[in-house]
Amino acid sequence: MTRTPIDHTKLDRIVAQARHAAEQREQGYRERALKLYPWVCGRCGREFTRTNLQELTVHHRNHNHDDNPADGSNWELLCVYCHDNEHSRYIDHVRGAGYDEASSSGPATNQPFADLKTLLKRGK
Repeated sequence: MTRTPIDHTKLDRIVAQARHAAEQREQGYRERALKLYPWVCGRCGREFTRTNLQELTVHHRNHNHDDNPADGSNWELLCVYCHDNEHSRYIDHVRGAGYDEASSSGPATNQPFADLKTLLKRGK
C-alpha cells in the first residue's frame, strides 16, 4: 500500500484560512454583543473591565454560531469558565451523558432505611 504524501503547505494554508474566517466572524458578533450587553458573565456574575475583557466570551444560546440576529437575542456573555461548562453540559446532553438504557440493570432496589425502626428500638 502506497501512501500519498501529505502536502503540509496546503494543509497549513487551509487551517490558516479557516481560523481567519472564524476570527472575522467572531469579531463581528463579539463586538456587537459587547456593545449591547453589560460586561458581566451571565452565569456567575463576574464583572469585566478592559484589562480582563479577553476572558469574556459570546455564547450562542442555540449553539448555532451562524445564527447572529442583529438584536443579539441568540447571545449571552459568559466568562471562559462558564462558557466551557455550558458547552460540556451541552455535549453531555447530546451524547446522553454516557447513559445507556440497554446496559442499565434496572431501577435501584437498595433500601438504606429498611431496618431503621429496629435499629432505633435497640438504641433505647
